[in-house]
Amino acid sequence: MTPGGTGSDGSAPSDAELVRAHVAGDPEAFGELVRRHRDRLWAVALRTTGDREEAADAVQDALLSAHRAAAGFRGDSAVTTWLHRIVVNACLDRIRRRQAHPTVPLPDGSLSGDDRGTGPEPIAPTPDQDTVLLVRQALAALPVDQRAAIVLVDIEGYGVAEAAEMLGIAEGTVKSRCARGRARMALALRELRGGPSEPGHDGNRTGERDVSSRSGDTVTSSPAGRERRDQR
Repeated sequence: MTPGGTGSDGSAPSDAELVRAHVAGDPEAFGELVRRHRDRLWAVALRTTGDREEAADAVQDALLSAHRAAAGFRGDSAVTTWLHRIVVNACLDRIRRRQAHPTVPLPDGSLSGDDRGTGPEPIAPTPDQDTVLLVRQALAALPVDQRAAIVLVDIEGYGVAEAAEMLGIAEGTVKSRCARGRARMALALRELRGGPSEPGHDGNRTGERDVSSRSGDTVTSSPAGRERRDQR
């Protein structure tokens, strides 16, 4: 980078150039790096922890760690992957230390930050808002490892390979955690909505029921109850 915060060819510096400039002593380089990525880092932290205060603390911890550890960044992965890995690890550490189920903030009429809309909040939640709240609850109820994988792949849209690098696990493990998390969320959403999603299913019949495997990987349904009813 040259004085004034531009790359060697006069264009905006790359993330890697900003890291190198920070390590070399540029007092503004790391701040520019944070400005580029803070919104997405915040979104990942908020969805992973399920709590605004925990997310804010996790992001702060992660950025301090990145600031101090920048000299050790070797460029083996993208800078954004490196930053996300540090943020996710900070979130997981906080959740595990907390050793309690994450809470889900509910609308209180005074939304702030990235949750604030352009108009007044409606008196009662709309169906879409109800769905968002149910999804948040189901996501918050997942085991933390599954939640982190779901947030990165299904919510933030990262590829399995990127998510695996961020989490420091194998791609197959990411796929497995996502599959188990999706199955758990499907069951949780059905329960949160007040009952089974299929008409005529009371959730208590032994002839027709949803059976979750011990690992939570798959959900199967037995048609025996339906066949008996059809024969009557």
